Amino acid sequence: MAKQLEIFVGKRKTAIARVRIANGSGKIVVNDRPAREYFNGRETILKGIAMPMIVTSTDDKIDVIAVIRGGGIHAQGDALRHGISRALLSRDAANRPSLKKNGFLTRDSREVERKKYGHKGARRSFQFSKR
Repeated sequence: MAKQLEIFVGKRKTAIARVRIANGSGKIVVNDRPAREYFNGRETILKGIAMPMIVTSTDDKIDVIAVIRGGGIHAQGDALRHGISRALLSRDAANRPSLKKNGFLTRDSREVERKKYGHKGARRSFQFSKR
């Protein structure tokens, strides 16, 4: 019977990334596609995703398999980075200081404020007319 891999969750806005890590050569697979293909080769997102592994010197030792749902492409990248950081922390507790110092373990809790009735948006009102 195969050993069940533990799943770690990373979140940002409405994006949720479920991440599994395994020993390997540094491949990152997102929704059954290579990360470079999934994120359309956007270097800033790809660098952000790889940062937790670079900081902990595990970028060529582990493979990442992720399933991401919801949100936009940047929020998905941040959610994936958060999930990878949590997985690396679980793998080795000695990684905590470096991950914490770089802010990878902190969930960015900023969400879109809801629209209120009688308003055009969350805070924007309709133009006032005295007459």
